[in-house]
This record gives sequence, C-alpha cells and structure tokens, in this order.
Amino acid sequence: TGGVLFKPLNLTNIILQNSFIVIMALGMLLVIVAGHIDLSVGSVVGFIGAIAGVMTVQWHTNYILAGIICLALGALVGGIQGYFVAYHKIPSFIVTLAGMLVFRGLTLFVMTASGTGTSIGPFPPDFQLISIGFLPNLVDMGGINSTSIILTVVGAVTLFYMAWRKRLSNEKHGNDVEPMGFFLAQNIIVALAVLGLGYQLSIYRGFPNVLVVMLVLVAAYAFITRRTTIGRRIYAMGGNEKATKLSGINTERLTFLTFANMGLLAGLAGLIVALRLNSATAKGGFGLELDVIAACFIGGASAQGGVGKVTGAVIGALIMGIMNNGMSIHGLGTDSQQMVKGAVLLAAVFFDVYNKNKG
Repeated sequence: TGGVLFKPLNLTNIILQNSFIVIMALGMLLVIVAGHIDLSVGSVVGFIGAIAGVMTVQWHTNYILAGIICLALGALVGGIQGYFVAYHKIPSFIVTLAGMLVFRGLTLFVMTASGTGTSIGPFPPDFQLISIGFLPNLVDMGGINSTSIILTVVGAVTLFYMAWRKRLSNEKHGNDVEPMGFFLAQNIIVALAVLGLGYQLSIYRGFPNVLVVMLVLVAAYAFITRRTTIGRRIYAMGGNEKATKLSGINTERLTFLTFANMGLLAGLAGLIVALRLNSATAKGGFGLELDVIAACFIGGASAQGGVGKVTGAVIGALIMGIMNNGMSIHGLGTDSQQMVKGAVLLAAVFFDVYNKNKG
C-alpha cells in the first residue's frame, strides 16, 4: 500500500469503520462458543438505526434517552430470539434467519412510515460524538493529543504488568512458562506495537471516542469469559450441553442471556453505524452479519462450539478491517474483495478442522 495503510489518518479511519464489527464480534463469539449462530445482527443494526433516527430527528427525543431505549430494544430483540432457541429448541440458524428477514422488513417499514424515504437524518451533533468524536486534548504538547498518549503509555505498562503477573502465577502453581528471554521479547514487541499505534493516533486527532468504548468492552468481555462463572458455563455448554445441564446448570437461561447480550451489542453497533453516517438508511447494516461471523472464525472460534477467545475475535475483526482497507487502497472491486474474504474465511476454518483432526 506504499505506506498509506499505517498513516495516522488511515489508521483512524480503520478504527471508525470497523469498531462496530469488533463490538458485535464480542457478542457473536459467545453465541458461537455456546454452540449457536446469529444471522440477524445486520438487520438489527439497520432496525435500531432507523428507530434512533425516528426518535431523535422526527420526535426530537433527548438523545441520551433515545440511546438507552435503543439499547434496551436491541436486548429485547436478542432475548426474543434467544427465547425460541432456548425454550422451544428451534435451531438458532432458523430463528435468526427468520429474524434477519423480519427486522429487515421492519427497517423498511419504519423508513416508509416516517415519510422520509430511504434515509433519516441528520442526527444531533452531540449524539454523533460517540461515533465520530475524539478525546479532548487536556494539555498542549505541540501537535500531540496528550490525553491519548498518556492513555497509550498506561495501556502498554498495564499489558506488560498483567503478563508479568500471569507468569508469576504460573510459576507459583508449577505450570510451564516460556524462557525469560522469549517472554521479554514477546511482551516488549507488544508494548512497542501499542505505543506505536497510540503515537500515530495521537499525532492526528487522538483516540476516537468509539475506540475507548470498544476497548472498555473488550476488557469487560475478556474478564467475563476468563474470570466469571457465567463465562465458564457458556464454554461448558458449548463443549457439551447435555453434561452441563446434568451438572445442574440452567442452560436455557444461559442461552437466552447469550442472545440477549448479542442483541444489546447489535443495538449499540446500530447506533454507531447510523451516527457515523449521520443518517439511518433502509440498507443500514446489510451484510454485516457475514463480517462479524467471519471475524470470529478467523480469530479461532470453533464451528462446533466450546472454543474461542475474545482476543481472537478482536484480531479476526481487525484482520477483516485491514483487508477491506488494503483492498480498497489497491482499488480492488467489490467482487474481488468478496472472493478474497470468502477464501480467507474458508482457509481459517479448514486449518481449524485440520488441526483438530490431526490432534
């Protein structure tokens, strides 16, 4: 790409254009780990965007209240689908395929009923800040966003500290650890990568607000999947649902909550997409479910359930975003881009299945 890919402006654009994919991938990962799939998320994104447009643009509802209602509506949508999957044992593929059609239709209905045609906008400027705003520069550092560079340094130090604590814990419990030289090299490279990315963003306009939202969610879901009972139960259910149920775990409620969580994150993504474009459109979110599902599988999630990590889903989403951006820079057409993404997805799943069979 001639260095264009890593320029501050382009890195910022990659984050703005793919943050909602990362956010939805967090929820989709849990759905896939639980042994299910959600094909409706793209349509839910469009539906929530349309509702947000009607409430804030036409009804002049306070944007904070509108945002809360939209998030609650997203969770309700996911919960309804989860109810049919969990308590009526209808395959998630069928339920969410129906949801994809229903909510795409509802999006068109809302747009038509609003009398605005195919789009609703513009949104209130303050509402847009969550999607296209940037962290304020608290101290003048001569062209560098001080807030962002401070957060970058804190983040790099925190990552190194957490890795060090994990190593000490493994040593204490007698677990195998990598050689000290390899450990230091690995974590220094990670820290330098974080510092480099943070610096590049800081010399443009700083951290986008949506990046902060995304990082908070990534940290929260990483904690949930690794350190909480509900996280471990989702993995257990995906690995063997019958055994999990026999152990006394309410798998129906767990499935219901997993889909409700997916709906909540799809609702948040719907707001971010609509606010970034400054309009809700009839085709909003179209096809996003494919990118989200692909991100999870590229990141190492298993189609059989029970396997997958938050970091893997995030990396998978970033790979998809960087691929899209790089192919656009090279001028590849939409047809070629779709073929490349399909090939990458197939290769990722193939190697996952191959390694399992080999093991």
